[in-house]
Amino acid sequence: MKIFVSMAFVLLLAGTASHSHATQITEKGKTMSAKGSFEVRLVPQKEDVAPVGRMVIDKTYLGDIKGTGIGQMISKRTEGGTAVYFAIEEFSGTVNGKSGTFTLIHKGYLSKESQMLEVEVLGGSGSGDLVGISGSMTIVQDAEGHTYEFKYEL
Repeated sequence: MKIFVSMAFVLLLAGTASHSHATQITEKGKTMSAKGSFEVRLVPQKEDVAPVGRMVIDKTYLGDIKGTGIGQMISKRTEGGTAVYFAIEEFSGTVNGKSGTFTLIHKGYLSKESQMLEVEVLGGSGSGDLVGISGSMTIVQDAEGHTYEFKYEL
């Protein structure tokens, strides 16, 4: 039950983010944008010692970003309805045609009063053509699935 609640929390947070439909690609050193969709599979893991939900994240990115993301997520929900999650995701693939890898850090919080979802690139984690990448991703979930907008500098 805890795992289901944790997964529902993540999907709820993902559905609350705003989304822009403009794709912006500019010259080096400027903010660029990549958009598309992704499929995600969350695999619940056994609760060890800590009373938190833990899942493996397995994503396939489509659109301006093509590749896979694999990671781990931990989450906690209180009896009062406040919830939090953190995840680390390793991306491997291409961003607007540039190949490499980087790490995404996910942070989410939900209470009766407020909510927050942040997905950011871990500084210094880029490799290949993506060395030096920085930026953040907005995730939206609706009836058609998950979409993203990734604003980044390279």
